[in-house]
Amino acid sequence: MTGSSESLPLERPSTRGRRRKRLHTTPPPDSRPAQPRRATDTEPPLRAGWRIIAAKELADHLTSLRFIVLTIILGLAAAAAVYTSAGGIRDVASVATGTPSLFLNLFTFRPEGSQIPNFIFFVTFLAPLLGIAFGFDAVNGERSEGTLPRLVSQPIHRDDIINGKFVAGLAAIALIFVMITALVATVGVLLLGILPTAEEVLRLMIWMVLAVSYVGLWLALALLCSVLFRRAATSALVAIAIWLMLTLFASLLVGVVAGFISPLGPDATTAEQIANVSMQQNLARLSPTQLFTEATRALLDPGVQTFDIAGLLQINADQRAIPTLLTLEQSLLVVWPQFVALIAATVVIFALAYIAFMRQEVRA
Repeated sequence: MTGSSESLPLERPSTRGRRRKRLHTTPPPDSRPAQPRRATDTEPPLRAGWRIIAAKELADHLTSLRFIVLTIILGLAAAAAVYTSAGGIRDVASVATGTPSLFLNLFTFRPEGSQIPNFIFFVTFLAPLLGIAFGFDAVNGERSEGTLPRLVSQPIHRDDIINGKFVAGLAAIALIFVMITALVATVGVLLLGILPTAEEVLRLMIWMVLAVSYVGLWLALALLCSVLFRRAATSALVAIAIWLMLTLFASLLVGVVAGFISPLGPDATTAEQIANVSMQQNLARLSPTQLFTEATRALLDPGVQTFDIAGLLQINADQRAIPTLLTLEQSLLVVWPQFVALIAATVVIFALAYIAFMRQEVRA
C-alpha cells in the first residue's frame, strides 16, 4: 500500500499569522508621537496687556463723577467765552467783514471791556486740572484699596499697568477736547453764521493735538506723584502746587532771575533792554504754560510771524513792511520748537514715572 499510495501535497504555511504579526508590529497612525503645535496656529493671540488696562481705566473714567464734573465746568466756561466773543464780533461786524480767519477769532478774541476771558485763557489755565484729576490717584489709589498686588499678579507685564493708565488718561482728555471744541464751533456757527474753511479746520485739529500734549504733560506729572507718594491727597497737593507755581508765580520769578542775570541800570541802553527782555522770554519758556500759549497764538492767529524780540522790533521799525498772513505750513515752522519741547517734557516726566514704578516694590 505504501507503493500505491499517493503522496499528499504538503500544505503551505498560512500567512495569517505573519500578517497578524505584521499588523501588531506596525504602529498605528494614532500612536505616532504628536508634533508640538504652535500657539499661533491654533489659538488667537493674546491682547496686549496695556490695551486691557487702558480699556478698563477708560471705562472707569467715562463713568466717573470727576469726568462729568470737569466736562460740565469746561463746557460752561467755553460756552460763556464763545458767546462773549461772538457778541463782540457782531458789534464790529461792519469792520470785521472780510477779515481773514474770522472763525478762529471765536477762540482768541476778547471784546474790549469784557470781564470774561477768551476760550484759550480757560484752556491754558484750567486744562491742566484735567491731567491732574485723571492721574493723581492712578497708582496709589490702587495701592490704598489693596488691588495693586492682585493687578501685578495678573499674566501681564508690569509696565502694562502704568502704560495703560497713561493711555486711558490721554484718551479721556482727548475726548473732552473734541467735545468742547465742537461745542465752541457749533455755538459760533449758530451765532455768527460763519463756516470755517478747510485750513481753519486743519489749524483747529493741530491745535487739539497740541492741547492734548500740553495736558498730557500734567497727566504725566500727576502720575509721577501718584507713584512717589503713597497717599492720593499728598500727590494731588504736590501736583497742584507745581501747577500754581508754573502758572501764576512763574512770571514773578522770571522777572527776578532775569534782572539778576541781565540787570538794567537807570541809563540802560536799547541793547541791554533787549537782552533783559530776551532773558525773561527764554526763562519763561521753562514753563509749559508759556510754550502752550506761544504755540496757540501762532496756530490760531496767522498774523503771528515770530516770537523773537529782535525780529519783532525789526518788523515794527520797518515802516515798509506789509503785514501778511502765514500759511499753515509757515505757522508750523514757527511753532515746532514749542511743540517739540512740550512733547519732550511729557516723555521725560513719564519716563521718570515709569522707572519709579518699575523699581518700586509691591507687597500683598
